[in-house]
Amino acid sequence: MATTDRHVTTLALAHALSAAERGLAVIPLSRTKLPALRSPHHAEIREAEVHAPEARHPAAHDPEARDAGPRLSLPCHGECGRPGHGVYDASTDPRRIRELFAAAPWATGYGIACGLPPHHLIGVDLDTKSGADASAALRELALRHLFTIPETVVVTTPSGGRHIWLSGPPEAVVPNSAGRLAPGIDIRGAGGYLVGPGSRTEHGVYGTVPGTAHLPPAPCPPALLRLLMPPPRAHHAAPTQAGPGTAGIHTAGHGTAGPGPVASGAAAQQGQGLVQFVLAAHEGQRNTRLFWAACRAYENGFGEALAPQLTDAAVRVGLTRREAHSTIASAARLTGRS
Repeated sequence: MATTDRHVTTLALAHALSAAERGLAVIPLSRTKLPALRSPHHAEIREAEVHAPEARHPAAHDPEARDAGPRLSLPCHGECGRPGHGVYDASTDPRRIRELFAAAPWATGYGIACGLPPHHLIGVDLDTKSGADASAALRELALRHLFTIPETVVVTTPSGGRHIWLSGPPEAVVPNSAGRLAPGIDIRGAGGYLVGPGSRTEHGVYGTVPGTAHLPPAPCPPALLRLLMPPPRAHHAAPTQAGPGTAGIHTAGHGTAGPGPVASGAAAQQGQGLVQFVLAAHEGQRNTRLFWAACRAYENGFGEALAPQLTDAAVRVGLTRREAHSTIASAARLTGRS
């Protein structure tokens, strides 16, 4: 290994050990931001992928959701005692961390596991690659739901994005998501990880916003935490004849805003708002906006009914019908409606 590579790995280990001193469990990462250690069960996983190829990359048609979609289940989560189980290898034990990095001398960075005590870390990832203004979207959410982001650690990414670190209550299991909160905003929660500051990737080095590195992860505002938690599953009543202005959207049964006509009007209004959201997409935003709108529709119980209108809107702004169908199908899978 070249001297430069050894220096990068040594520096990554130093940063990882420093994070562990703050109670953050870490794993070594490669330049691709993936766990540096290969799974000891890779032969079993490859065989499973052969029999279920779609499970390998279930969000392949939706790049923004790729980090949050379901994955093939590993044979174990580290119970075998061997390293190579991704975030399940994460540790705050200096000796264990040194062992992991020794087993991965090519590591150039480290990942910080989310959802673990004592911080129960939640990462708000403001992306810039999707063409959406994620920072503006977060400010709009804060104004609409009356919360402010407290002073906390803010990590800068090579692409110009930012990761906001927040701590959650022990009883809250925040799921990972991509674009569910708003286009360009990804969430790293239980079972996910954040690239730690000081990590070097093939695109550059992760850093921190000046004045934030020493801060502890601040408590997540309750109003924001409510948005991050998974929505309750809707219970559907039997389809009814659509009235004027309902656009074919059937209402949910239990847990709706009110009796049939009121709920129908609210659903129709929200559905048309999602269609208009897609129609307002510029080049570079079309797939992101369609995916976000489809997720919201499925979460609120009328995704299947609204899918044809979302497809037509996506085609009008430049996507092919096949691309639109694939993106909507990805949203259905992610929200558990497929």
